[in-house]
Amino acid sequence: MSPVLRILSRRLGISVIVLIGVSMLIFAIARVIPGDPARIALGPNATDDQVAAIRAEMHLDEPIVAQYGYFVADVLRGDLGESLYTNRRVTTDIAEFLPATLELVIVAGFMMVAIGLPLGILAARHRGRWPDHVVRVLTLLTVSAPSFVWAVILMLLFSFYLPLFPVAGRLNDSYDIARTTGFLTVDTLLAGNFAAFIDALHHLILPAIALALSGIGQAARLTRANMVETYDKPYIEMAQAFGFFPSRIARRYAFKPSLIPSLTIIGLDFAAMLGNAFLVEAVFAWPGLSRYGVAVILRKDLNAIMGTVLVIALTFLVVNIIVDLLIAFLNPRIRHSTRATS
Repeated sequence: MSPVLRILSRRLGISVIVLIGVSMLIFAIARVIPGDPARIALGPNATDDQVAAIRAEMHLDEPIVAQYGYFVADVLRGDLGESLYTNRRVTTDIAEFLPATLELVIVAGFMMVAIGLPLGILAARHRGRWPDHVVRVLTLLTVSAPSFVWAVILMLLFSFYLPLFPVAGRLNDSYDIARTTGFLTVDTLLAGNFAAFIDALHHLILPAIALALSGIGQAARLTRANMVETYDKPYIEMAQAFGFFPSRIARRYAFKPSLIPSLTIIGLDFAAMLGNAFLVEAVFAWPGLSRYGVAVILRKDLNAIMGTVLVIALTFLVVNIIVDLLIAFLNPRIRHSTRATS
């Protein structure tokens, strides 16, 4: 077995154990939260017989161990139950709301990497000079305020005072686009409607920027700190003594080693966007999974809570696996050490 496949199989085994632990923990917490989900779903005017029927249907009248057993059996069949909030299958709700959040998070993650890393490189190349000071001030501002604050500020500036971007939603109602993938920027292109694609992108920009700003600052600060440390290495001083161009030194000899320790944090920030997007989605009325998750938590919709948390946890695990593989690809010592211990 190749070293990369060995790393992948090991991470997959750990991820399965973590996913089981997360499901048990969230399942227990959801049952401990005060309030009867059947009564909340049916309302105060429901009769006791109606509430008892819903409780029996959801196995809430049985011990918690038996309830978890029913839940695991349903999950293995690909069934997450019915949502008491939407009266639909939870899998249907996730299939509808997840693509909107993923599209937002992917664009925000791209912004985080495409803007944050160059800013960190710029600050490290000019450390102690005015570009470094400007970048450090900007990144401090971005990480000091949460995403929903930037969402409100961006909406006030670019939707009300300067009406350059739409206030809410994902697409203008005048466009009728078939939802093939759920990613509207992709579906509009598949439909051959370039005007609708521009409109979908127009709706996406402000929420993505608001969600990405904190990650941009974090990526820039980490990249700068790691590159400043790398610049003090002897091989960098040797490259400078040989008269290599500063841009070549920064790109080929300082950035790549500095990227490895930063990549883990950047990956975690990217995965955390999926759970942290609910406030940005609330401000921009973005119909995503994070907003849906908050709504079902407030209504103690047990099936929907479990489904949403498991999807978010699975996303964290997938991102961690991808980051581990990227680090192994960038750092040959990891591949060699894995081969040596096999």
